[in-house]
Parts: sequence; structure tokens; C-alpha cells
Amino acid sequence: METPVFARRSSPLDRTLSAGAYNLVIGLTLCWGFWVNWWMVGNIPVESIRSIHPWLFFGAYFASCLSGAWLFHRSNQPWVSFLGYNLVVVPFGLIVNLVVSRYDGALVHEAIRITALVTLGMMALGALFPRFFASIAGALTVALLLVILVELVELFVFGVHHGVIDWIVVLIFCGYVGVDWGRANRIPKTLDNAIDSAAALYMDIINLFLRILRILGRK
Repeated sequence: METPVFARRSSPLDRTLSAGAYNLVIGLTLCWGFWVNWWMVGNIPVESIRSIHPWLFFGAYFASCLSGAWLFHRSNQPWVSFLGYNLVVVPFGLIVNLVVSRYDGALVHEAIRITALVTLGMMALGALFPRFFASIAGALTVALLLVILVELVELFVFGVHHGVIDWIVVLIFCGYVGVDWGRANRIPKTLDNAIDSAAALYMDIINLFLRILRILGRK
């Protein structure tokens, strides 16, 4: 295990990729994760997921996501990072399956379209203003932790959910897309770093999609 992915600043020259190949690997890795989620939504019955005891489900969910994130953040071996990526993709796919089952297909497609456009726009901004996004990374983390805490208190103590929180989370993950895309372009362009960067972007995009779908569903 080596230096965390976004702290890497050097790599053997014979292991670097061209900018085009590097971006292609990021794109293909993202497409793989989205395809796995699409397959899970189409082939895993929602009832089978709901039949799992909540404590078991969420325990396995967090264990898989945290171990997967640790693997792709710390490893410099592409196959290890790809394994970690899939340990994140699969549990996220189960959550996506549960959520999209509650909405009309046309609404889901609209959420996908909006998410794609927002993601591309934030990636462009992340490439144009990398220093700005690097400067707000810490603030985004603090804001996300605070929002999660507020949301949990509202849900489990007061039994309510305010729609403004969804908008705040959308803004936070828009920022994270810009941050992670800027980071991806600052680290050495290796195969492993491309997979790691795609994994970070995948989590940003899926969280963005779920919140956008929730906002559209309320309308």
C-alpha cells in the first residue's frame, strides 16, 4: 500500500498514460460502474433486497463501501483498485435499486439526464478553476458531515425531512465533482490513478443522482 491517491505527485515514467488514454480509462471505469448498477436494477428484485434484515443490510453496505474505498485510495495496483471500486459499486447499486423502484421510469430518465449535464458542467469548471475547487475541498467535507448529522437528527428524533437539505447536498456534490476532477488532473496519469479517480467521481455522481431524483419526485 502506498501514498493515498490524491496525494501522489510522482510515478515511474514508463507507467504513465497519455492524457487521452488516461481520460478514456476514467470514462470506461465510470461506464462499468453505471452498467453494473443498471444491470442490478433490471435483474435483482426489489423484494429480495427488502427481505434482508436492515441491520444486516446496512452493516454489510458500510463494510463493503469502506473497505472498497480504502483499497482504491491506498493501493497503487490497478487490479486492487478495481476490486475496491466494485466493492463500492455493488452496495451502491442495491441502494439505487431500492430508490428508483419508487419512481416512474420517465422521472428516473430525467434525473439521469440532469445528472449527466450537471456532472459535465462541473468537470469543465473543475478543469478551468482547479485552484478554487482545491481551496473548498475542506469546507465541502465539513458541510457534508454537518448536513448528514442534521439529517439524521431530523429523521430519527423529529421524524421529518426538509427538502432544502436535498438542495444543499446537491450543491455539495456538485462541488465534489469539480474537486475530484481537478484532483484527477493534478496527479500522475497512470492506470491505477485513473481507476482511483473514476471511483471517487462515481460516488459523487451517484449521490448527486439520488438527490436530484428525490427533488424531482417531490415535484
